[in-house]
Amino acid sequence: MFIEVTKAEYLDGYRIMLLFNNGEKRIVDLSQSLNGEVFAPLKDIGFFKRFSIKFNTIEWENGADFAPEYLYEIGTVA
Repeated sequence: MFIEVTKAEYLDGYRIMLLFNNGEKRIVDLSQSLNGEVFAPLKDIGFFKRFSIKFNTIEWENGADFAPEYLYEIGTVA
């Protein structure tokens, strides 16, 4: 089974609650993952909050995204 993000909710700071297609909810803290040019705009919390679910993961308007498997791996069970 391929892991996919089915729902996402902003919590606070750089934390997002994610629901995956296997029924698990995990909280991801992306504060340590915003490295590189494409992720630089996400350091602005106002920009960070504006994500959507696209292609089975979360994506921002500048095209930045994370693999759903990565999000699942770094997330803590909610």
